[in-house]
Amino acid sequence: MTLAGQVALVTGASRGIGAAIARDLAAAGAHVVVACRTQREHADAVVADIVSLGGSAEAVTFDVAIGDEVEAVVRDMVARRGKIDILVNNAGMSADGLILRITDEQWQRVLDVNLKGVFHCTKSVTRPMMRARAGRIINLSSVVGVTGNAGQAAYAAAKAGIIGFTKSTARELASRGVTANVVAPGFIETDMTQGLDASARASYQALIPLGRIGRGEDVAAAVTFLAGPGASYITGQVIHINGGLYV
Repeated sequence: MTLAGQVALVTGASRGIGAAIARDLAAAGAHVVVACRTQREHADAVVADIVSLGGSAEAVTFDVAIGDEVEAVVRDMVARRGKIDILVNNAGMSADGLILRITDEQWQRVLDVNLKGVFHCTKSVTRPMMRARAGRIINLSSVVGVTGNAGQAAYAAAKAGIIGFTKSTARELASRGVTANVVAPGFIETDMTQGLDASARASYQALIPLGRIGRGEDVAAAVTFLAGPGASYITGQVIHINGGLYV
């Protein structure tokens, strides 16, 4: 229970990697705010799972791309809980398409959710964390934010932007005891990857030196480590969770 008594906000936590992160942080003792934009029933199910195992959690609904909504949620958390110790910026989306075909609207929405959302949430928690002279900000990027990927220019640009933003955040907040780091997953088992046919899955898996597709729990373990006391001297770093896909 290394995070006992701490309060964590996890965005995009209703399913997949975000849900795994929420469960892992709760298992370590944190009170977890499970955030989503639309899939409230899934967020409620994650909360129910956590509570059934003796953990503490609640669900909230807001759009990370809308600054006023983010501010209102963080204000309410601090008013009710007295603080916010951990922010995990996991919310994301993709609108895949070749550069010649992607629309301005698709491009903007991907950047609004994946990159502007990280900015809004980070900005909102900065003041209470600075006052407390403690806090952990953990941002989810992607292997494609480092390597790029054909057909994912918008997503790769947003995920690369998260890395630069996090390094700047780390430099700005270090003197106040707040750390900021990136976790960059590779090919992870999610609802989207489960929809691939067997040949496509085999092709992706063949590229991974460890020989298997990652699990949400693999990513969650890294996030919980960065949120815990063992990572107090780590900031501005990118932790790659990809089975050797990118070395």
